[in-house]
Amino acid sequence: MQKMKVVALVSGGKDSCYAMMKCIQYGHQIVAVANLLPADDSVDELDSYMYQTVGHQIIVSYAECMGVPLFRRRIQGSTRHHKLSYQRTPGDEVEDMFILLNEVKKQIPSITAVSSGAIASDYQRLRVESVCSRLGLVSLAYLWKQDQSLLLQEMITNEIMAITVKVAAMGLDPAKHLGKEIAFLEPYLHKLKDLYGINVCGEGGEYETLTLDCPLFQNARIMLDDFQVVLHSSDSIAPVGVLHPLKFHLESKQSNSLSGNNKTNDLCRENISSVFEVQGVNLEECKAPGEPDPEVNDLIEVSSHRLHLSKTEKDNTFSICCWLQDTSGPPTGLQGDLKLILRQIELQLEGCGLGWEHVLYIHLYISDMDQFTQANETYVRFITQDKCPFGVPSRSTIELPLIQAGLGRVYVEVLVANDQSKRVLHVQSISCWAPSCIGPYSQATLHKEILLMAGQLGLDPPTMTLCDGGSTAELESALQNSEAIAKCFNCSISTSAILFVVYCSTNIPLDERPKIHDNLDAFAKQLKLSHLDKGTKPEVLDPIFLYILVPDLPKRALVEIKPILYVPETMETPEETSCQLSSIVAPTSFGFQPADWHDSCIQKCVIPGKICAVVLSITSVVAMKICSDSMNADWSNNNHQNFLTESQMKRISRFCIFLLNKTIIENDFSWKDTMSLRLYFPPNLHVPLETLSNLFADGFKELDQMNGGTKVGGKPIFNLVPVLGAGISSACTNDIITCELFARKS
Repeated sequence: MQKMKVVALVSGGKDSCYAMMKCIQYGHQIVAVANLLPADDSVDELDSYMYQTVGHQIIVSYAECMGVPLFRRRIQGSTRHHKLSYQRTPGDEVEDMFILLNEVKKQIPSITAVSSGAIASDYQRLRVESVCSRLGLVSLAYLWKQDQSLLLQEMITNEIMAITVKVAAMGLDPAKHLGKEIAFLEPYLHKLKDLYGINVCGEGGEYETLTLDCPLFQNARIMLDDFQVVLHSSDSIAPVGVLHPLKFHLESKQSNSLSGNNKTNDLCRENISSVFEVQGVNLEECKAPGEPDPEVNDLIEVSSHRLHLSKTEKDNTFSICCWLQDTSGPPTGLQGDLKLILRQIELQLEGCGLGWEHVLYIHLYISDMDQFTQANETYVRFITQDKCPFGVPSRSTIELPLIQAGLGRVYVEVLVANDQSKRVLHVQSISCWAPSCIGPYSQATLHKEILLMAGQLGLDPPTMTLCDGGSTAELESALQNSEAIAKCFNCSISTSAILFVVYCSTNIPLDERPKIHDNLDAFAKQLKLSHLDKGTKPEVLDPIFLYILVPDLPKRALVEIKPILYVPETMETPEETSCQLSSIVAPTSFGFQPADWHDSCIQKCVIPGKICAVVLSITSVVAMKICSDSMNADWSNNNHQNFLTESQMKRISRFCIFLLNKTIIENDFSWKDTMSLRLYFPPNLHVPLETLSNLFADGFKELDQMNGGTKVGGKPIFNLVPVLGAGISSACTNDIITCELFARKS
């Protein structure tokens, strides 16, 4: 990752100081610090969920201790935007941070990142990320979601000398515990954690600290000479008190004394020359939320024969897919095609009375990963934070052989819900937790007990670079990242996974591909054992797997995994089955009769009455059985020189529909429950795309007629997705057709 020049937000507490140390550990440079303080110097603490201000009288010395400029602003605003996700609100205290960091950026244009000490507060993290996004800065939050016991020990081990300046928890007495070093209090804090469940790092407001010395203070340490204890509440169970500094001095760490060092500083002295107080108001100019981008609406018209749409028919959750079948129109390029497609999807959403805020997930398929940056530039103009106040959709971006299949340069599929009950996890900060999503795409979206996770690469979260070690190492890292995300929803990929879609790059050596499934299985088993070691015995779903061979992935990754998890709304154990059938018998159709070998084609994970996920694999061996009267033995040897005829492909398409229909009906589901149906096919199938689409569309029409006129839908309910290969095993991705169906009861 590119090394960045960083301005660090400092409250004076241990967390913001240790966050700066982590920035340096990962190769970044702290070039300035920034602090927000009360408008009135005599006030120790503000009523704010955003800022710690106790001990602010001493922060003025940080510039001299560290040898970097300190920018300060007096807080003028108050809490006006109370929702978790922040939107720009005049008069809110967050706007003071914007003004402060905007001025820092003007004074030091080389700054590209902001460091903060957020550990567990989404409220604080989201507000820092909002400001960073508006200023074009990267948020660094290296302490985010880290184990607090380990963090506290690391801070002490790394010589952060911090004292308590506020206590507000059971077992903490202002008279006894204010002014004490965290190293001294650590054993007692762990005792309180065991007794009362406090956060040992004080993330629940149990205590606040002030750092007087740390390795970052290269010039001097702060010596607190005098203070008084101010009791805010004499509650007998959890009294609240703060430490009000009266006098302090700086003790030099260098042989040549710093100017003014070793002299007692009465508070309210004149500012040191490297301390800048930021005045002014927010003059930020931007479009009002929701104001359309004129270029987005000024699109060339696309002829109807080029534009293709498909849509599933489930009323409350459905997918829309859009692509341009040929490139004979104006040469708009990938960006131009993506604009047209996103605008058409936007119109489809508007026709349903919906908007981008109702989109749960987006599959962005592009023909050339070298144009990922350009595609992203267009994407972020349509899907924005302002348009998605409930959270931006999760996303997977994959390179596919679109042009070879006649699908143009871009292919977009969106999953839509007609309600606003989704819960989105969107962490834009770079941290040690999981890869950041800097932009309008989130790590995961939970909707009605289904957790849809963005495609996960084998990235090292703090550096955002692919880990070394080939596909095996990347897969393990991607799984670790997926597990970190799952934990935020109180679940695990080892126990709650319904389906793993694993995208494998053709750059993986052939001898490594069979190992991918074995490594995935071994990782899941290891996670399950860790749950048992912790004394938990969770019920485990039996997930299904789909492996897809693709030309390329973002960052030239070798592997990308896309898990789908079941997260029940209650703590009741789900009743899952991968084989149990109901008493309903599916009618035979298309002339096929049930056969034992049919089971070998199907993987399914069914949660009765809730979810039915199916992967149907049509290998060349299966195709031989389906079309035994018209295929020669070359197909069983994967010799595709003798291409499929249209009549053979017709029979295969009918078999797919027959077996999918049988599976969903036997498990008490219907086609109206279908959220998505993808049909993966290789371009070397040598069946024209339009022919393939018509064969399946006609098959569904026939199914409608056999079911007594119960319509599956008007537009095609399936998405044809061209891939280099697909299968239920990483060792063999030579399927002729692979079907991925996901259904959910309303």
